[in-house]
Amino acid sequence: MASIGLFEACLIFCCFLIGYYFLNKKAFQSSLWNWPIFGMSPGLLARIQRIDESVEVLGNSNMTFPFKGPWFSGSDLLVTVDPANIHHIMSSNFSNYIKGAEFQEIFEFFGDGIINSDAERASKLKKCYQALLHHQGFQRLSTNATTSKLSDVLLPLFDHFAEEGTVVDLQDVFRRFTFDTTLVTITGSDPKTLSIEMREDEFVKAFDDVGEAVVYRHLTPRFFWKLQKWIGFGPEHKMVEAEALIDRVCAKYILAKRDELQQQGISQHEDVLTFFIKLDTTKYELLDPIDDKFLRDVFAGFIVAGRDTIASALSWFFWLLSENPHVTTIIREEINKNLPRTGCGLEYLDKLVYLHATLYEAMRLYPPAQFQRKTSIKPDVLPSGHRVDANSTVMFFLYAMGRMKAIWGQDALKFKPERWVSEAGRLRHEPSYKFFPFNAGPRTCPGKHTAMTDLKIIVVQILQNYDIEVVKGQKIEPLPLLFLQMKHGLKVTVKKR
Repeated sequence: MASIGLFEACLIFCCFLIGYYFLNKKAFQSSLWNWPIFGMSPGLLARIQRIDESVEVLGNSNMTFPFKGPWFSGSDLLVTVDPANIHHIMSSNFSNYIKGAEFQEIFEFFGDGIINSDAERASKLKKCYQALLHHQGFQRLSTNATTSKLSDVLLPLFDHFAEEGTVVDLQDVFRRFTFDTTLVTITGSDPKTLSIEMREDEFVKAFDDVGEAVVYRHLTPRFFWKLQKWIGFGPEHKMVEAEALIDRVCAKYILAKRDELQQQGISQHEDVLTFFIKLDTTKYELLDPIDDKFLRDVFAGFIVAGRDTIASALSWFFWLLSENPHVTTIIREEINKNLPRTGCGLEYLDKLVYLHATLYEAMRLYPPAQFQRKTSIKPDVLPSGHRVDANSTVMFFLYAMGRMKAIWGQDALKFKPERWVSEAGRLRHEPSYKFFPFNAGPRTCPGKHTAMTDLKIIVVQILQNYDIEVVKGQKIEPLPLLFLQMKHGLKVTVKKR
């Protein structure tokens, strides 16, 4: 008997899969179907651009969904948005859940910074970051970077757009704005990517290429992206080139800062590089002295945390205002009542409860960071009853979490800032394992207060001076990258008030 050929084998296998699909069509359509050999990967790839389907899948699965990857790929994971599970993982049984070796491999670009750190090292680094963020010199620099960039660049740029009637991508504007202000807080110098010319910047693009590759690694079996990295192909090739460029630019900034400190003794600003170069390493039990590789890793982590989170929050916030003009009216009334027209003093910002509520509501529906992942050390059973084996991956999907009716009520899909305001007119507290944009437990974001302050300052200045009108007819949809962006940007026109 002649041996079966490759073509015939493939044909038989395809017929088998087609028959398997039609026999189980109803189950397939209701969720991600677990195919033989390929697992749920075909369904994931088919749905990857339709991020809203995750809400349906998790809603139909009682907020926890076991994802099965291709056989023998080691890519099985448990996806959950159940607040009880998240509280268990992030707080109650925190010591059992780490980022782990696979996370550190996927995010290897960030080296030994806080993004990749675990356990004792993470605790030490967090103390450093908290000391930096609470340092008066850094706080002054951060606030001045935001306010001066607003008054000297963004507002004059908006005046220009208004006078010329220019259609502008507001998301691009915000990403440039936050990139510049973040570089100021890291190095003390402004790269000036935000300008009338809106020139392309290879340093900025390099970080975008890294972000795309990191997401690609999450969606691709390890052996496959490892192979691509080895042969220099696809997103992995772009990542290698991007990392080389970022290393070169960071090295220049670090060398310049070391020279500056050596010549002047002290820096005019307590920027990130200055803080870590002068750091008392014995106090925090870190490298002594702090080497350039570690400074580069800190640099890269701050860029991602400072640029993409704020820019994402602002973009979705202003789009939601355009869809809900009555919310804009209420915020402006609150601003006029509580803030002097002569300036936006920080002491007045806490009075803007409804603005704070609206920012939270925007981040509930469109969280800047889309997901969180943890790896178990020992076997565990979650409050939902799902078993977690040792060395298993658990992922939280924040976009779906903010839209779960089981968490937020029947109006979960509705943009409703009032849900954050108490009857007494104060900001309503929600536990961090329910509202997760700033993480939870020991991993709570140390820059939360700084981020909210910057967001309020920017929003107040824009709403006091301009009407932002979204161009009709454009398609606004989420782009599933490392941080939640608008796939096609946000085209607007600006009118001076």
